[in-house]
Amino acid sequence: MNRRKIINDPIYGLISFPFELLYDIIDHPSFQRLRRISQMGLSTYVYPGATHSRFSHALGALHLMTIAIQTLRSKGHDISDEEYLGACVAILLHDIGHGPFSHALEGIIIEDSHENISLQLMQVINNELNGQLSTGISIFKGQYHKKFLTQLVSSQLDVDRMDYLTRDSYFSGVAEGVIGYKRILSMLNVVDNQLVVEEKGIFSIEKFLVSRHIMYWQVYLHKTSIVAEQMLKSYLIRLKELVNSNKIGFNQSVLLTLLRSKLSDKANILSSFIKLDDVDVYHNLKIAGNFADPILELLSKGILNRQLFKVILQKASFEEDFVNNIHSELQNKFGFNDELIEKLILTGSEKSRAYNTDYQEINILKKNGSVKPISDFLDILVNVNEITKHYMCFPKIN
Repeated sequence: MNRRKIINDPIYGLISFPFELLYDIIDHPSFQRLRRISQMGLSTYVYPGATHSRFSHALGALHLMTIAIQTLRSKGHDISDEEYLGACVAILLHDIGHGPFSHALEGIIIEDSHENISLQLMQVINNELNGQLSTGISIFKGQYHKKFLTQLVSSQLDVDRMDYLTRDSYFSGVAEGVIGYKRILSMLNVVDNQLVVEEKGIFSIEKFLVSRHIMYWQVYLHKTSIVAEQMLKSYLIRLKELVNSNKIGFNQSVLLTLLRSKLSDKANILSSFIKLDDVDVYHNLKIAGNFADPILELLSKGILNRQLFKVILQKASFEEDFVNNIHSELQNKFGFNDELIEKLILTGSEKSRAYNTDYQEINILKKNGSVKPISDFLDILVNVNEITKHYMCFPKIN
């Protein structure tokens, strides 16, 4: 029976995939979990339409990978069906290790990156499918000899970024994030085993870099997104603290199981983690009043009802006197001790840059056949310097 289904994607229209194994992976419970993992964390608190999932992003990135491979094949580059499938597997599963709310809670529930968890899950699924994912895993890890295949999965110009910029700008309604992904894909080529972009595509790449920069500061690092995500992180950190000090009665929920520090067996952690999604976190937020902890109650109500903390965003770090003043005012308002008040003052910083000249530069294939890094062509519109903004979040005092 032909299992190659046609999928109606809101961005790309009707799409399908070239290998039946990809549909087997899509049907796997660990991949289906991505339907319940939000792509943009709590950005929906700023952009109500940004409710799409990691599942739809993974399918979109896979679609762009098929176009990229077909483009390179059409230009005479030898890519076997095994390598084609491997690249598709790598991009399809690149985000399978994301936990609830994607990047917002990374390293909080379990102390590991989503890339490492993705690799572990790939290996589990590979065993179930009799080694059919081996080439894809090698490409994902950067160990495959055709380096340009790994660059399509992860680099400063990969199909992952092309899809999430296109998809996130569409669902958030932020038109500044729109990129010319069709032209970029049509300009891809390979020289000396490295992915390059033909010179005619320079302006499309420049627009891509500028759009990504705008999306980070206007969407992903919007001050409201920052405060909502910091409140959620603080909630989980406080919950973890109370669970491990036995101040909250332990139950068999997946979330509390993972928060217990005594859980050290990696196999058990992984099997529990793949059962966890946004729904578990929302459920815990809704029952937070049962825990009789004022910090959990304040944070949970704020997150569920969008009664968010005040947030201040600035270029310089916050002066100690200012922080101490906020501390005193909160103490007067709530009557909490110093330890609890400190849990309500959330500080940190966020960093981003439009383009990193220190990491695997995007290479341009000139008409004369030479290859040059795109930094040789960039004008002042693309900022290659790192931008840092410091934030401070705390309950509204008045």
